[in-house]
Amino acid sequence: MGKNERILLEIIKNANSGNRFILGIDGLSRSGKTTLVNKLSQNMKEKNIPFQVFHIDDYISQREKRYNTGNEEWYEYYNLQWDTDWLNQHFFSKLKSSNHLTLPVYNDESDTHSKKEIQLSNASVIIVEGVFLQRKEWRSFYDYVVYLDCPRSKRFLRESEDTQKNIAKFENRYWKAEEFYVNTEAPDKHADLVLKG
Repeated sequence: MGKNERILLEIIKNANSGNRFILGIDGLSRSGKTTLVNKLSQNMKEKNIPFQVFHIDDYISQREKRYNTGNEEWYEYYNLQWDTDWLNQHFFSKLKSSNHLTLPVYNDESDTHSKKEIQLSNASVIIVEGVFLQRKEWRSFYDYVVYLDCPRSKRFLRESEDTQKNIAKFENRYWKAEEFYVNTEAPDKHADLVLKG
């Protein structure tokens, strides 16, 4: 078990028993969030800790709502990629107490959503993983937030070679949105724990 997973397991164990523990794993693109969550999930299984993982990218909007909208590309990515109000009402606000969620899971190939029923009755730990998790609309829903801090140069090298070729998309869409998030929300300052990605 790695050092980061050990730290998080201790935090989970020390959490208020009897209540669900909502853990946010925040970080910019390719910072290592999914890898950390996969390792942590394996450790929780071994220790018989009931949990549920949600990836915020499973709930993005259809392309017509986030591309070619007349707004700047970075704005589309930050503000239109997710329906933040809908997620507030139907996802985040229900994580603490609901035993059942119905969520629209996005399919990238078909650009459609399909409803997924999720049972939460046994989960004592809920992990939400994704980018921009500490935006002001969502920050209050977590009990604890981890922010993976990883330099852009390192994250970019984790992209596929084909993806790296489209540098304009990174410059106009992703990186500007990331800069806005970092400057506006200061995720490294507001997180309960900062880990190197």
